[in-house]
Amino acid sequence: MFGQGVRPPEVARRLRVSRKSAYAWHTAWRQGGSAALASKGAGGPGADSTMPRQNSCRPSWRRDQRRTAGWRTSGGPLRGSRN
Repeated sequence: MFGQGVRPPEVARRLRVSRKSAYAWHTAWRQGGSAALASKGAGGPGADSTMPRQNSCRPSWRRDQRRTAGWRTSGGPLRGSRN
């Protein structure tokens, strides 16, 4: 669209994206042509295949903790500073 003279605000309207994104695309297009607008792959968490995947969303240090719901794991309920 940029090659056809369509301005970034019109691109944003047609593609239903923010003007900020359209202007960023326009800048990339001016500096690197159509190749600069090519997809660089999926984004977001888990998109980098070099990172090991976890089976849980919980960090590993939390995964091993028991839920005590205010109870000590031994010795009865927590009583604050009272013994």
